[in-house]
Amino acid sequence: MSATLILTVILLYFLTLVGISFLTSKGAGNSTFFTGDKNSKWYLVSYGMIGASLSGVTFISVPGWVEGEGFSYMQMIIGYMIGYAIIAFMLMPLYYRLNLTSIYAYLGERYGPIAHKTGASFFLLSRILGAAVRLFLVADILDYFLFDALGISFELTVLITLLLIYVYTYRGGIKTIVWTDTLQTTFMLTALIIAIYLIYNELGGSISNSGLSSMGITDWFVTDSINSKNHWIKYILSGVFVSVAMTGLDQDMMQKNLTCKNTKEAQKNMLSFSIVLFAVNFVFLVLGALLFNYLHENIALQEMYSAMEESKRNDRLFPLIALKGELGTGLGITFLLGLIAAAYSSADSALTSLTTSASVDLFGLDKKEDQLKAKKTRQLIHIGMTAILFITILLANAFKEENVIGTLFKIAGYTYGPLLGLFFFGILSKRKVKDSYTLVISLLVPSALIIIMNYETHIFGEYKVGYELLGINGLFCYLFLFITSKSNR
Repeated sequence: MSATLILTVILLYFLTLVGISFLTSKGAGNSTFFTGDKNSKWYLVSYGMIGASLSGVTFISVPGWVEGEGFSYMQMIIGYMIGYAIIAFMLMPLYYRLNLTSIYAYLGERYGPIAHKTGASFFLLSRILGAAVRLFLVADILDYFLFDALGISFELTVLITLLLIYVYTYRGGIKTIVWTDTLQTTFMLTALIIAIYLIYNELGGSISNSGLSSMGITDWFVTDSINSKNHWIKYILSGVFVSVAMTGLDQDMMQKNLTCKNTKEAQKNMLSFSIVLFAVNFVFLVLGALLFNYLHENIALQEMYSAMEESKRNDRLFPLIALKGELGTGLGITFLLGLIAAAYSSADSALTSLTTSASVDLFGLDKKEDQLKAKKTRQLIHIGMTAILFITILLANAFKEENVIGTLFKIAGYTYGPLLGLFFFGILSKRKVKDSYTLVISLLVPSALIIIMNYETHIFGEYKVGYELLGINGLFCYLFLFITSKSNR
């Protein structure tokens, strides 16, 4: 694909998003930006959440995971399904009953203002780091395959990406996001289906010829040893913790759900979303198996693949085949649209939710009487969050692991754990906790775990701590909250 064609596709895609923003943001105020005026259709929210949940990480990294771990990622997806049910029937009714704009306001009602700001601060940290990792991946791909050859620096690539997102979100906020995410999910799934169709046919059009059986399409469960990082018990539990924390306790994901009219519609949204997401993740793994088998049959691609930096090869496999392979321009265009859609569908909602949380939780703009002044303050916060994301993405490169999804879950293990402990202690226990203790515990437990994990082999021996770290973090926060609490009698 020529650079001119790629740039044209990106420009047309962006203009489409701006057009949607213009139509959805007429007369928009802070209420529209924060809650979408609670008038979103549940099926639109559910469909759009697929793109926001998957992001560029799934689009690129999950297919790249197949070579090393086969289809064992489906164990975690089973855990997701359990976690989404917990969100639908435990957290959703709570959020709607309290009529929350920011879900962290619950912590303020349950514990006090310190807990409220502690929860919001951990979300801001988690989402900034998570969004930076996601956007870094896409910017790295665009830089490697396009902009570097045009003499455009990585820093400028990131800046342009964030500015484009800012332009179509700064007015309509979450109301715009519900509609743009619908479009972006469509592009992502279209790219996925076309890629599978073309590669599957190229490999002979049968399960045996495509190599899907050898990659473990029906072999999901790792049962050999509990010490294994991806043992089925650990992965399913990790999926539960990750989905509850990174969806149910995440303002980004919950802000979309809270634009539905009532609890029942939000529950329908969450349950239907979980079923579709299960299927879509499986299809992404199928794509990953096809990509590796196609690579093994193409000597020219193998040479290009081997020439890449080893730690980034798997993340660059899909773009390599789509943009440099011999499967046609159509695949290249749909891949590019899918990649950008995946990036924007998570990044735009992240920027909106970061702005919402900072505006509501830290500055209390939803309670200001002067709405014009509050709107101007919110717009300044929006600019500030864009700048913070820009700086964080530039730093993310230094912490790049072999697979970006591993980096994302590793970050979540430390930053979402306190939220897990705070929310579920508040929901499951009636005991009183001194408000100031919530901050101390939320800081001490993750810090202690970071130190412990540096000596993992000395402490745990052959046992490998995987993504269940998030649940361990939340459990210890819960226990310390219990120890420091008093009976409510």
